[in-house]
Amino acid sequence: MIDRMAQPMLALPRPVKRVLALLVDAGLCVLCVWLAFSLRYERWIELTGVHWLAVAGAIMLALPLFVVSGLYRAIFRYAGSAALMAVVHACSLFSVGYVLIFTAFGVEGIPRTVGLLVPALLLFTVGASRLLARYWLGGLYTQVLHGKALPQVVIYGAGNAGRQLAAALAHSPEMVVRRFVDDSVQLQGSTLNELPIDPPSWLEAHAAAEGITDVLLALPSVSYGRRAQILNDLLSLHLRVRTLPGMADLAQGRVQVKDLMEVDIEDLLGRDPVAPVDDLLNRHVRGKVVLVTGAGGSIGSELCRQIAQLRPSVLLLVEWSEYALYAIHRELEQEAPALSVVPLLASVCDAARMRQIMSVWRPNTVYHAAAYKHVPLVEHNPVEGLINNTLGTLTAALAARDNGVGQFVLVSTDKAVRPTNIMGASKRLAEMTLQGLAQQKPRTCFSMVRFGNVLGSSGSVVPLFRQQIEAGGPITLTHEDITRYFMTIPEAAQLVIQAGAMAEGGDVFVLEMGSPVRIIDLARRLVELSGRTVRDARNPEGDIELSITGLRPGEKLYEELLIGDNAMPTVHPRVMKAHEACPPWRELATEIDELRTLLARNDVPAIKRQLQQLLGGYRPHADVVDWVYLERERQSGALPTPVSVTPDGVASGASVSPSALVPV
Repeated sequence: MIDRMAQPMLALPRPVKRVLALLVDAGLCVLCVWLAFSLRYERWIELTGVHWLAVAGAIMLALPLFVVSGLYRAIFRYAGSAALMAVVHACSLFSVGYVLIFTAFGVEGIPRTVGLLVPALLLFTVGASRLLARYWLGGLYTQVLHGKALPQVVIYGAGNAGRQLAAALAHSPEMVVRRFVDDSVQLQGSTLNELPIDPPSWLEAHAAAEGITDVLLALPSVSYGRRAQILNDLLSLHLRVRTLPGMADLAQGRVQVKDLMEVDIEDLLGRDPVAPVDDLLNRHVRGKVVLVTGAGGSIGSELCRQIAQLRPSVLLLVEWSEYALYAIHRELEQEAPALSVVPLLASVCDAARMRQIMSVWRPNTVYHAAAYKHVPLVEHNPVEGLINNTLGTLTAALAARDNGVGQFVLVSTDKAVRPTNIMGASKRLAEMTLQGLAQQKPRTCFSMVRFGNVLGSSGSVVPLFRQQIEAGGPITLTHEDITRYFMTIPEAAQLVIQAGAMAEGGDVFVLEMGSPVRIIDLARRLVELSGRTVRDARNPEGDIELSITGLRPGEKLYEELLIGDNAMPTVHPRVMKAHEACPPWRELATEIDELRTLLARNDVPAIKRQLQQLLGGYRPHADVVDWVYLERERQSGALPTPVSVTPDGVASGASVSPSALVPV
């Protein structure tokens, strides 16, 4: 933004501007001669008599040389190094002539030292005038003032990525880089891109006093463990922390400002990925026809990306959502143009469509990721959840068995262990259907892979917390003590492929998820790494409040991965194999037929009672769905006496309102 005082100057015609520049330079010649005489006599003097010969000589020699050298063709407010070099060249020519006249030959009454002083002073004053014009007319001083209002950032990491990031931010209108910090003792105390490099301890000692607001992590190759340690050290400073992506993401080009990302929970977890076992990855994928159900979902789409890299002969995408199918199909076409990718609109609950797909394409391997997984939504829509998650799995599995599919891998969840919600119960029953089918020793090898929450999936708490932080809070938590296991989507998908390759039939594989994370601790860390503070009893003036809303229908305080304690290790360090009980297939098939009848009748209380009989660890949540169903039945006369809903889902006694129902 150009200062208003400069506007009239900039509005003048170009010839007028050049005349003004000539007059300024003439005035500088007079000034330089006066300063030269004053320095020579060591007192301020008045120019008189012969002194004016020195002035006339300076003007008559300097101005023509300046014109010839092009000093008045440059636009002062954009003057750069080329314009300054022109000043040096013109003043050099001036000094040769002036020194010859007033020092070498001499003029009576004018000290010879004046011939040496005037060229030096003129070079300084003319150069300074150009810089001043650029600074004022070009609005540079407003940029400096504006820069003080921008985020003041420190780059953590003075390596190649840090250097590139500093270069990208050098003229950024978004932030101002103040310095580097780095762990390397060899780099500390030196400079990079004219910025000092200090130890990380500088942040704790000086960040607040220096007005530092942000830390940019330029450590793309550092281990997750070290990254987590750095982030934990920064938490108490209340600085906003952002990071660059990993080395693989930076390999294609230079670091740019847009590459900066918010810190992810995977950075906080500090878990380094385990290298995959190539044989397990390729065994049932490379050169095979592979089908993925739920291909447009969080896990399904990542499975497709991982599988595409392993070069199957054909990749079949089964998805009921048109847009989700379009999105993943388009992405794979761009990322793997040589691969045959076939998008198939279908529901796994449609038996005829699934049989048609299996019989036409004859897949070798099926990864079944299609499922409803949002616990509260499935809890309020129990019939649809069971139809999709349980009967849909059975439908797809039977179609695979009848068409000679070699491998059928179910993507399951830790919520299937001693479930307290319909989603978990539906997934455990889906697991049991595959275990039951495997008892028949079919050609198809059925297996399932069970793991916890994946980061970045639809419904994940991390994006929600970020939105709430940006909105100023509050962050909503269901319980102070709730914990969850976390894993990245790519890691989970890769382990699913490897676990499925180890299956022998009816196997339940469990992914090693590390230690569970308290969700409230995660929320606090995200707040602090965004440069804000948590508002609580200890800090009532904090920025973001944490609001406890209470457990949602069917939600557990903690999740488990195993029903029993009989997990066995496998050849992969992060995959365990569990042996879990399942009734004989004939008995299970009868129970599923009865469940199908209850689902058709939409008899939710009866459905929950049967699930309790089938799944020994299932403790249902009595919710509004039960109350509405039973109240409708009572009003229609089907139930002769008023009813209430107990926590185990059994109807008895007097009617109660939904607000009186207490979650288990």
